[in-house]
Amino acid sequence: MTKIANLTVAISTLDRPASLSRCLDALWSGDVLPMEVIIVDQSRGDTTSSIIETRRTRGLPIIYVRQQACGLAGSQNAAIARARCPIIAVLDDDCVPERGWIAVIEKSFASCKTLAALTGRVLPLEPDGDKIYPVSSRISTVRTDFTHKRSPWIVGSGNNFAVKREWFLNIGGCDERLGPGSVGKGGVDMDLFYRLLRVGGYVRYEPDMLVYHERQTKAGRIGRRSMYGRGMGACCTIWLRQRDLYALRVLAEWIFYRTRLFAAAILRCRWLSAYEELLMLIGTVRGLMYGVSVGSSAKDKSDI
Repeated sequence: MTKIANLTVAISTLDRPASLSRCLDALWSGDVLPMEVIIVDQSRGDTTSSIIETRRTRGLPIIYVRQQACGLAGSQNAAIARARCPIIAVLDDDCVPERGWIAVIEKSFASCKTLAALTGRVLPLEPDGDKIYPVSSRISTVRTDFTHKRSPWIVGSGNNFAVKREWFLNIGGCDERLGPGSVGKGGVDMDLFYRLLRVGGYVRYEPDMLVYHERQTKAGRIGRRSMYGRGMGACCTIWLRQRDLYALRVLAEWIFYRTRLFAAAILRCRWLSAYEELLMLIGTVRGLMYGVSVGSSAKDKSDI
């Protein structure tokens, strides 16, 4: 008999029915199954809802939420607001969880009661047609614990993490000014991890928590570079507006890191990599300006 874990899986989706189907098939092939799966759908058509309805007829515990397009942050907030379990595992629709994904999450939280969030490894799927470029990979095999403010890009990725519902709600959830689908474009995961650490949360990177991420076309990969930079720049400005001076250190580390990669690519004549890093840096500047102009939020005071 298949074991059921007392956790919710939250998946946000937007016009990727084939990828979502693959994700759900992998999820239900796992060694341990979730108590429930909440899918927040911001798609324009009805194909995704039809796919989900088919799986519901098989007795799968899916809660389907249709939402007007408002971005990834709004989608994740909606999913976690509906969750009935104390732990929510968040997965992108274009990711494929490894068979032991839920088992690792369950074991990690059970063995460490003070854990606020868990992040994991992200490896690229096999190439598929012109989708040959990996994105959002996280390859470290070293388990790492974080208990104080840190540069958030070393903590984890938004396409593979789990969080205790009480911690998520205590910091006000995701900042809807950030992330895909918002003017901020990116940074929603970086902001979430940073704010969890800022209020004293204990976050662990667990390499055994593994998912595989769909590759992108060359244009798709390049298009994400400026988004990542813009999101990081916006985060730093927003944190500074919250009177968090540690954001200056984060910004300095980010600019140094991206500049070093840019210079290394130039020296090695890796022109595509150099172009990607330049887009990151330009996006960072634009994100800083966006962070200055964006309106205030309740989160600006919720965890200071």
